[in-house]
Amino acid sequence: MRPTIDQDDDKPHEECGVFGVWNGGDAAALTALGLHALQHRGQEAAGIVTLDEKGLFHAHKGLGLVGDNFGEAKVIASLRGGAAVGHNRYATTGETALRNVQPLYADFEFGGFAVGHNGNLTNAAALKRALVRRGCLFQSTTDSEVFIHLIAISLYSTVLDRLIDALKQVQGAYSLVALHNGALIGARDPLGVRPLVLGRLANGGYVLASETCALDIVSAEFVRDIEAGEIVVINDEGVRSVKPFGRQESRFCIFEYIYFARPDSVMEGTPVYETRKRIGAELARESGVEADVVVPVPDSGVPSAMGYAMEAGIPFELGIIRNHYVGRTFIEPTDQIRNLGVKLKHSANRPMLEGKRVILVDDSIVRGTTSRKIVEMVRAAGAKEVHMRVSSPPTTHSCYYGIDTPERSELMAAKHDMAEMARIIGVDSLAFISLDGLYRALGKPGRDPSKPDFCDACFTGDYAIPLTDWQTNSDKQLSLLQPAGQ
Repeated sequence: MRPTIDQDDDKPHEECGVFGVWNGGDAAALTALGLHALQHRGQEAAGIVTLDEKGLFHAHKGLGLVGDNFGEAKVIASLRGGAAVGHNRYATTGETALRNVQPLYADFEFGGFAVGHNGNLTNAAALKRALVRRGCLFQSTTDSEVFIHLIAISLYSTVLDRLIDALKQVQGAYSLVALHNGALIGARDPLGVRPLVLGRLANGGYVLASETCALDIVSAEFVRDIEAGEIVVINDEGVRSVKPFGRQESRFCIFEYIYFARPDSVMEGTPVYETRKRIGAELARESGVEADVVVPVPDSGVPSAMGYAMEAGIPFELGIIRNHYVGRTFIEPTDQIRNLGVKLKHSANRPMLEGKRVILVDDSIVRGTTSRKIVEMVRAAGAKEVHMRVSSPPTTHSCYYGIDTPERSELMAAKHDMAEMARIIGVDSLAFISLDGLYRALGKPGRDPSKPDFCDACFTGDYAIPLTDWQTNSDKQLSLLQPAGQ
């Protein structure tokens, strides 16, 4: 099940953010800070589960932003203990409801167990049907609960072996943090599609997080990325690594570099901010056009626009100003008001646009609805020409690995060629970075179709992980297989 996306919020949505602490002192406060840093990865809900010195678990979860749920001192004070796991949620499966807010918690024969999951399982529906037949009772509609039931029915004796047993049965992309009475555990899927990093606190404790920006906010030293297919077990004896899947070739999500990761993060050893500038420079080399000013579509288009401007030798200006105090556009009652909705988030800086040939740089075009409205706004501010340059290749396929993109039938680049897209958006010219150009900006010679370095299925349709829960319809669209009886 995919949640409804605001038509004026025309971007792929983040997967989720996870954070974990072992021997962190006030673990709840550290986790809340870490989740603040990861807020861009999910804004629908947040949760923290802690473990105290007596072996007791404490939990607080709620809908909304981290500050809405953990802004009061009494909430943090109630979450006692030196170990914790936390989660920011953007729903890619399951409804937005309190029962789906993570971390999920369960009491097993070995004690309590809490897990937070970033990503998407592609065989969750098939596993759920099998588990329900065995008598398992699901309390949520999120695919993450599959982990809980697979651990519960496992015949292995140790917590780690039960988790490995569960991970070997699931397909999909995931990074997860889990907490039980003996350890904090982190894991990445066999292809390393979703990110997870390890950090060390000044007191000797450890932190797991989706991005390095979450280490920075708690003053943790970056240790390393968790490897593809790796499980780390952190306890008072230190960090132990287990690789149950053997050696794996990483297929890290390429869209993390384009859009999802915070610009001040370092992903897989690559600084995101510098990477986005290199992408912009490569875009300028591939599709330069005469113009007077380069203008980013804020905020995610800013670094790429800077790189484009530097490479092209064209002035960079903030010709569009973003209002940072607006969340999702409200549900407007009329077409007239709905068409004004984009102005809640963006406004034209007329002196930088009037009478000028403008290059707009954005990170992606999904449906094209917001792009069209922004172009209209720039033209209304007096721009003489508007050229759009996009720092990702055309998004032609849906993501099934934890990024919430529309169905393929709603993707502009899946339905129209370049000329048609330019006409619909209303620009004088339109160009996307090539896939090889994107790879070059990431330090690769180009894309090797036989052995890609990244997961780029949203651009190529090359799905590296089986889509077990989906079927191909006669019109070549993928649709979710319905549970038996539906």
